[in-house]
Amino acid sequence: MRFLIATVCICRVSVAHSASPLDRPDRTPVQTASGTEGIVVSNCDIASQIGADVLAEGGNAVDAAIATGFAMAVTWPEAGNIGGGGFMMVAPPERDVVCIEYRETAPASVKPNSLASWTNRRHERMVGVPGTVAGFWLAHQKYGKLPWKRLVEPAAQIAAEGIVVDDYLAWSLNIYLSQQDLQTDKRYAEFRRVYGPPEKQFWEAGDQLVQPDLGRTLSLIAEQGPTAFYEGAIADQIIDQMQRGDGWITKEDLKKYRAKHRPAIHAKLKGYDYYGAPLPSSGGTTVLMELRMLAALGLKKDEQYFWSADQVHLITEVMRRAFRERAAHLGDADFADINKSVWSVDYARQLATSINQKRATPSAEIVGDIVISTEPYESPQTTHFSVIDKDGMGVSNTYTLEASFGSCIVVKDAGFLLNNEMGDFNPVPGRTDTSGRIGTNPNLMAPGKRMLSSQSPVIIKQDGQVKLLVGSPGGRTIINTVMEILVQTLFFERSLAEAVDGPRFHHQWFPDVLRLERDDSLPDDLKSALQQRGHTVSQRNESRQGSAHSIEVDLRTGVATGVADWRRGGAAVRVEK
Repeated sequence: MRFLIATVCICRVSVAHSASPLDRPDRTPVQTASGTEGIVVSNCDIASQIGADVLAEGGNAVDAAIATGFAMAVTWPEAGNIGGGGFMMVAPPERDVVCIEYRETAPASVKPNSLASWTNRRHERMVGVPGTVAGFWLAHQKYGKLPWKRLVEPAAQIAAEGIVVDDYLAWSLNIYLSQQDLQTDKRYAEFRRVYGPPEKQFWEAGDQLVQPDLGRTLSLIAEQGPTAFYEGAIADQIIDQMQRGDGWITKEDLKKYRAKHRPAIHAKLKGYDYYGAPLPSSGGTTVLMELRMLAALGLKKDEQYFWSADQVHLITEVMRRAFRERAAHLGDADFADINKSVWSVDYARQLATSINQKRATPSAEIVGDIVISTEPYESPQTTHFSVIDKDGMGVSNTYTLEASFGSCIVVKDAGFLLNNEMGDFNPVPGRTDTSGRIGTNPNLMAPGKRMLSSQSPVIIKQDGQVKLLVGSPGGRTIINTVMEILVQTLFFERSLAEAVDGPRFHHQWFPDVLRLERDDSLPDDLKSALQQRGHTVSQRNESRQGSAHSIEVDLRTGVATGVADWRRGGAAVRVEK
């Protein structure tokens, strides 16, 4: 069966061409689309359109999310994937919000210190057992309407026939293909073969990227479901890759992988129902803790600035404390004993009382019983998309390969990238340091365990109906990006478009640095005002935080508005009546 792509109307996002193939595309306004028949917002106009076509044919939000997710494995290989994992928040009409959790797992052969001295993040040993195909399958079995094959085949078709490269994809590919090891190391020969520009040095907008191997892989998944990936021909290709590269994943690891159907983190907040992703996502609990602290502090809107110095100071102090608690307590709840009282309203209020309204608290002063060394990194390259259908069913999905292009290892003749998620475990037991490395017990490596994630897909309901679908990429910055959007929309009653468009900032306890995006809507003296309060501030022109493709619903009219973030390109697509 063939599908007509782009039959549902929306305008393509236009991005100004960069001066150099290695320059990030220029900033553009957020792009929005509104309607009552359904909205899809993702990093890629082709993927959003494929999801919208599914809605137009009578599919629901989960169907559209699955189709969009598979399409992004073709159109946004930096983070769209079938070789990674993530979290899909689902809000069925008149039912509880749930999470389809498909985070990767550690192979059976690992020990807590297996990566303690490991330095190569682009290696088969860094690959966790992938969860995306199993997660999408579970979501389809629980909530899907259209046939599975219908949802996967559009991705297979565009992979085989080719896609037009836009500015952001060209930039993303050029940045990585220009790196020395990716140009010369034989481990990445398949990466060069699959993603190298045809007969020239750099990709340019308008070129065509054809991925026939990935097309065949997706066709197998369309015909055979997850069996092909975890037990069949694709599994054999993965294991062959592991054996060539001295990786740890075995055929038994793949066969035993299971996605999980979990209840969401739920709380009442300022008259809304908050639903966040459960552990092993740290996002659902950490975002909630931050919001509860800010509510206790009585954070107020500033009518003159998007963010004022007083607001940024208080929110930074909240971030600092929340990330300390995240490091101390969070991991895979199926393996670690999690003290849930730490995430209560009372505990958040207690933490808020420790904040000095005028002075920054050095992060070293709140380490508590965590031993700090005198001396891990979580990549910002993830992707998020949001979907709502005409019946009000919402999906907020974040998934990732961990780093940009994951391990940079493409499974030979299969055309897809493998993740490097093993780096999201705490690598050295007992070692936490001021650079951001964490070594606390809850997130130490173990066979079959899921590594802690910062992914934070969130659903907000009001009076039982979906009000907001929010999420973002960005590694540990995800938590603060999502929190800041929710503060703008729920606390300050700004539109979602304003919240997504506006400047962001981030602090994660260690390193003890506050990072600001540059923006004309910030006070001219913001950096110096924060430095006077004791903050160490970094503000670089090229720094961008997240890419929050989100949806809001006007519950009076039923009109949903999708907002595509400008930071990495993207498109909001509506279904026409």
